Amino acid sequence: MKQSDKITVAIIEDEFTLSQLYSDFIQNFPDLELIGIANNYQNSVKMVTERKPQLLLIDNYLPDGQGVDLLTNKIIESENSSVIFITAASEMDICSKAISYGAFDYILKPISWNRLKQSLERFIQFTRTRQCYKVVDQKNVDNLFQLKSKNFRERAEKGIEENTLKIVFNAFDAEQDKLFTIDDIVEDTGLSKTTARRYLEYCVQQGFLSIKMQYGKVGHPRRLYCKNT
Repeated sequence: MKQSDKITVAIIEDEFTLSQLYSDFIQNFPDLELIGIANNYQNSVKMVTERKPQLLLIDNYLPDGQGVDLLTNKIIESENSSVIFITAASEMDICSKAISYGAFDYILKPISWNRLKQSLERFIQFTRTRQCYKVVDQKNVDNLFQLKSKNFRERAEKGIEENTLKIVFNAFDAEQDKLFTIDDIVEDTGLSKTTARRYLEYCVQQGFLSIKMQYGKVGHPRRLYCKNT
């Protein structure tokens, strides 16, 4: 796919570890290109006007404002970016505002990565469908609305918690060039070996980490984990 054909994405999230997780997660989608990250309201407005992303992943609680207010900001409105909220804001009035202001989706924290995956896939399909038609009939319109309002029946990732995932990721962020064994992660995080293995394998499955095999003269090869860049 040509770079110019990709759907551009920007992240608005004040928590560094989460923004890095979202950034790494987006790399799993060939149709998407991350073009910016902002950590507050003011920087978000500047980023959107300068880089003009097609999709924004927005947290609501920012240090200098609320993400939902970005949807009514005249500067943001003029750029016509679509929005997926990823937020701890469970108040009905905030959710209702986001929906009425045109948010494509609203995902509550602690985040389900499977739910975010479904939402991004749906947005890609929605965008590609819009690009196919200059004039629509009723069937085309119905398909677009079905994509935008699709119900999800997701399977929760059993045993995967956001806070523990961040603890594991912080170990890799502290020494980004290091190859980690399970024992290294146990020592750095204080997790049990079983828990550490489960989170490491989950991170590999989601594309956050890669595995390198270390072969010795005797015994089984060791699995070494490194952060994808």
